Amino acid sequence: MKYIIKKIIGLIITLLIVSILAFFAFEVIPGDPARTILGTEATESKVQALREEMGLNRPLTERYVQWGKDFLTGDMGISYFYQISVREMIGDKLPITVAMTVLAFCFTLLLSVPVSILSVRYENHFFDRMFLILNQVTMSIPPFFIGIIFTVIFGLVFRWFTPGGYVSYTESMSGFLSYLILPSLAIALPRAAMTTKMLRNSLIAEMHQDYVRTAYSRGNSPWRVLLCHAFRNGIVPVVTFLGMAVADMIANSIVVEHVFGIPGIGRTLIGSISKRDYPVVEAIIVLIAVVTLVMNTLVDLLYHRLDKRIEV
Repeated sequence: MKYIIKKIIGLIITLLIVSILAFFAFEVIPGDPARTILGTEATESKVQALREEMGLNRPLTERYVQWGKDFLTGDMGISYFYQISVREMIGDKLPITVAMTVLAFCFTLLLSVPVSILSVRYENHFFDRMFLILNQVTMSIPPFFIGIIFTVIFGLVFRWFTPGGYVSYTESMSGFLSYLILPSLAIALPRAAMTTKMLRNSLIAEMHQDYVRTAYSRGNSPWRVLLCHAFRNGIVPVVTFLGMAVADMIANSIVVEHVFGIPGIGRTLIGSISKRDYPVVEAIIVLIAVVTLVMNTLVDLLYHRLDKRIEV
C-alpha cells in the first residue's frame, strides 16, 4: 500500500511540474498572440486592447492559478485563433490520436511476441541471424520515414489507399480504421523491433536458468518449456518498456499524422504553436503528460504485482 501511495503522490507532483513548465514556457518565448491575431500592421493601441481583453496583461502567477483551477474543472479555455472552446476543439481530435496509438500498441505486441519466441526457439539458426539483421535495420528507421515509404509504395505505386484521403470516424468507422492501419504500423515497427530485441534477450537469459533445466528433466518439450516456463518470467522486464512505449508512440503520432494528412492532436499541436495559440498548446501538452504518466504509473503497479521484489 505504501508503494501505491508513493507512486500516486509522485504522479501528482510530476503533473504539477509539467503544468507549470507548459504554462510558463510559452510566456517567455518570443511572440505575442494578440499581434499574431491582428497582424503586423495593427497599431499598438489595438494590440494592447486585445491583450487586455484576452487577459494577457494580468500577472503571470495569477493567470496560472486561474488556468489551473479552470483546467481541473474541465474548462481548458478559449482558443485565441479560432475563438472556440479548447475542450471542444481537442475533443474532436483526441479519438483519432487515441485510436492510432492503440492500434500501434496492438501491432507492437502482435509483431514482437511471436517473432521473439521464434527467434529464441531457433537461436543461432538462419532465421535468427536474418531476424537480427532485419531487426537492427528496422530499429534505425524513424516512424515518419517509414510513413513516407508506405505512402509512396502503397499509396502512389499500388494505389491501395489515397494519400490524404482521410475518412472520419463519424462517417465510416470501418473506413476510419482502415486508413489508420498504415500510419499505426509505421509508428509500431521501430518500437516492435526494440521490444522484440529486449524480449528475445530476456527469454534467452531465462532459458539458461536452473528451473528451465529442471523443466527439461521432467520430460517437457522445448516449446512447452519456452511458452509455459521461460516466457512468464521473461516478459516481466518488458512490461515497463511497453508502458514507456506508449509515450513514444504518442510523440511519433504527431509527425506521422502530418505524413498521412490525419487531423489528429499532433497536427493541431503543431498548427497551434505556429499561431501562438497557447491555450490549445498548453492543454494538449498537459493531456499528453497525463496519459503518459498514468500509463507509466499503471505499468509500475503491474510490475510490482508481477514481481514483489520491487518492494525492496
